[in-house]
Amino acid sequence: MYSTLERFLRYVTYDTQSVEGAQTVPSTPGQAVLAEVLAEDLRSLGINASVSEHAYVTASLPSNLPSGHAAPAVGFVAHMDTATELTGKNVAPRVVENYDGGEIVLRPGQDPVVLSPADFPYLADYKGQDVVVTDGNTLLGADNKAGIAEIIGAVDYLVHHPEIRHGDVKIAFTPDEEVGHLAKFLDVEKWGADFAYTLDGGPVGEISYENFNAAGAKVTIKGRAVHPGKAKGLMLNAVTMGQELNALFPPAETPATTEGYEGYYHCMNFEGSTESAVLRYIIRDHDSRKFDERKRFVEKAVAWMNDKYGGRFTLEIWDQYRNMLDKIKESGKGFVVDTAMEAMRLLDITPRVIPMRGGTDGATLTQKGLVTPNLFTGGHNYHGRFEFISVQAMEKATSMVLKILDLFASPSPSASRGWPK
Repeated sequence: MYSTLERFLRYVTYDTQSVEGAQTVPSTPGQAVLAEVLAEDLRSLGINASVSEHAYVTASLPSNLPSGHAAPAVGFVAHMDTATELTGKNVAPRVVENYDGGEIVLRPGQDPVVLSPADFPYLADYKGQDVVVTDGNTLLGADNKAGIAEIIGAVDYLVHHPEIRHGDVKIAFTPDEEVGHLAKFLDVEKWGADFAYTLDGGPVGEISYENFNAAGAKVTIKGRAVHPGKAKGLMLNAVTMGQELNALFPPAETPATTEGYEGYYHCMNFEGSTESAVLRYIIRDHDSRKFDERKRFVEKAVAWMNDKYGGRFTLEIWDQYRNMLDKIKESGKGFVVDTAMEAMRLLDITPRVIPMRGGTDGATLTQKGLVTPNLFTGGHNYHGRFEFISVQAMEKATSMVLKILDLFASPSPSASRGWPK
């Protein structure tokens, strides 16, 4: 019915894996290549599209409403890059038609890779559907090329079905989301959306309008190296001091021991020698007050170590993004969430509100004043070789985009409910 699958199978073949710590945006040239492909695909539909110096693709499909009938300009956003955990090069997607509910051998041979409902029980829910999988060597890239394909698939359908009412449709595809750039170079005012949605969620029905408050921290430790044979009372081992600092953090408040609304501290990296060491942390919490308390805890822990060791610890701490829920409440635009949920219900999809244990481009855009909750793409097992998505799930996401636009072109009761209270 839609061009979504064909587009998805083509887009995932482009290597757009991003790289941590790059000094340029995009961090990898493959993202710029895909940006040009996407812009050309939009232009082939008669849509004005442009690519910025940072490989941001922006486009606009004008309203087809009669003169005098107004509708908001609705934006849809997805990111082009794939995750850093596993290669996105030479992705070879395969569609398992009419999936039988059993194991799917991704890579046969002496070292087989098998996608199994024994490991991933929700896989069995897709029995009878057409499931897109990897060849077991790479990730798939549904995060977030499924979102891209679903958005363009919806726009393609609108272009070929002018009888469907819609206001201005704003499109943005961004680089380097996976490495934390989070749409920082998207000119919101120039783009012109009144509000937007990211299509960057998981299984069908997921909607997120709250996410972690996030901070990063870097602790640098200055040790003192002395010959081990004569070190007593003289050596200050930076690695040992780093271990002592890390032991101050509550062991039950890590990513591996928390879920839902529970926040955490996470030591992502620890490098060093006797002479010097560096620890890098991320700090997360949905609750703003608890988030601030977590940052103060880190400051106090480092101050305590400095008192003990004579000022040999240096702390840098910075905010990365904030919980979009607070801004949505302030904005009075809760109807953006309500309308998406109504669109799902009208398509016989049960909305499932998920507190995001991370952030999206929408978190940054919402902080800039552009309310941007996150919607499902239909995928599972992101960032690894067991990633999969069903064709039917992608089509539901495309239908959801169309239904959202239809509702805003003919306002429904959800637009005036004033959520959240």
